[in-house]
Amino acid sequence: MVLVEEQVRFAETDAMGVAHHANYFRWFEIGRVALLKKAGVYLNELMAQDVLFPITDVSCQYRASARFDDILAIETKLVKASRVKLVFSYRVIRLADQMLLATGKTQNAFTNAAGRVARVEPELYERLSRWVEDDWKA
Repeated sequence: MVLVEEQVRFAETDAMGVAHHANYFRWFEIGRVALLKKAGVYLNELMAQDVLFPITDVSCQYRASARFDDILAIETKLVKASRVKLVFSYRVIRLADQMLLATGKTQNAFTNAAGRVARVEPELYERLSRWVEDDWKA
């Protein structure tokens, strides 16, 4: 699991100071990129090799609202890996009271520049597969 802390910015909130729901997907991305970096996988290096990493499925279950100035913990796990796709699981927690604000998942596929599914090199898959963990229990 990788943990990243983020502070809710004023620009991410509505007139009531509540974080807009779309920000959770951006926070998931922050966690996902941090996990990949820890695994030694850099998206800019993949793109230089004409390997893209689009999201093919995404979900978020909102449980409570994040508000302006909250410090959030974004917990990210890689829960499934193959040479063509990865599945990540997320939890967003407000640190002040340890409130679970949201859970979510993304599935990303590896594709070439033309958008066709591509298999990553075995060495890259091996590096990623070491990070696979069990998903959180609901």
